[in-house]
Amino acid sequence: MKIVTVVGARPQFVKAAAFSRVWRAQAGCREVLVHTGQHYDDNMSNVFFRELGIPTPEVNLGIGSGNHGEQTGRMMAAIEKVLLRENPDTLLVYGDTNSTLAGALAAAKLHIPVAHIEAGLRSFNRSMPEETNRVLTDHVSDWLLVPTANAATNLRREGLGDRRIHHVGDVMFDIALLAGPLAEKHAKLPKALGLGPGGYLLSTLHRAETTDDPAILSAVLTALAEIGRTHPVVLPMHPRTRKLIASLDVDLSSLKLIEPVGYLDMLSLTRGARAVITDSGGLQKEAYFHRVPCLTLRKETEWTELLDCGWNRLVPPRPDPRFHDDLRNALELASGPAPEWKPLYGDGRAAEMCTALLLRHEMKGGQCESC
Repeated sequence: MKIVTVVGARPQFVKAAAFSRVWRAQAGCREVLVHTGQHYDDNMSNVFFRELGIPTPEVNLGIGSGNHGEQTGRMMAAIEKVLLRENPDTLLVYGDTNSTLAGALAAAKLHIPVAHIEAGLRSFNRSMPEETNRVLTDHVSDWLLVPTANAATNLRREGLGDRRIHHVGDVMFDIALLAGPLAEKHAKLPKALGLGPGGYLLSTLHRAETTDDPAILSAVLTALAEIGRTHPVVLPMHPRTRKLIASLDVDLSSLKLIEPVGYLDMLSLTRGARAVITDSGGLQKEAYFHRVPCLTLRKETEWTELLDCGWNRLVPPRPDPRFHDDLRNALELASGPAPEWKPLYGDGRAAEMCTALLLRHEMKGGQCESC
């Protein structure tokens, strides 16, 4: 069985590491890995392929950045050419990026079955481009491979039948379990920064909702800088964020600003943090995988189960000096006794379950027989 897998952003490289490892080990299974180039510099892309042992992409489209419509359209046109050439049995996509939507739409229009890993997530905020990508991808997919029970419920509410929904767990949890020992052995960054376990906070900022409004970005950075005067705060600086803060009048000298890092270094930083402060989707989960409290700088999250169990708290940014109080108060709450930890994201065999499902169903007339 031949699949084409489309990836383009850092979280998708991690997910691909989990699935490709299992898929390519099966007799008769072939994968053509397509990198759209959505994340394209070494720290945002190549280092992940090296560290996680992901096969070198057979196709690199080199699309790069751009406005949503332009970027997605260019990806669709390029992916369509790959699909016509390769004629796969299935197209596989991950998550909620423009690369995900472009791949799913290109395949659906060619009547190639689509498998969506990490299906069913909903923030219920349609102003987020990721939410649009999630919803549209789910509705054209034949296999909806969901990480949580909440995700399955979301899909049923939208009228997507149970025959298409498969609760497999989270492939990011698979790779977190595999990579944990590697991070302990090879990642040197916390020690190089003079940081001990539990002795610092880890923060990331990259979403447009956080970074595109100078007043909000300034408030968040000011709050982090205030906290950084009493607790070390490590902030890997996304290239886009670094560019945007250049014009802001904010003293960041109390923060440990570093370049974007590879997966193992980021995993090591996460495992050793006292708490994580982020606007990321994936890092909320990774903090939970390693039993680290998380403060999410958003009004909502697609990982609602983390709010329900008390490991994650929402701290919506606002252009107000008092936002510092919001963040510090939430940090104090997160520093209390740890809530109960539950296996919300499976048992570390999500990639195996996805592989078994795809191999179990025969293709007839270009359609998934079970869907």
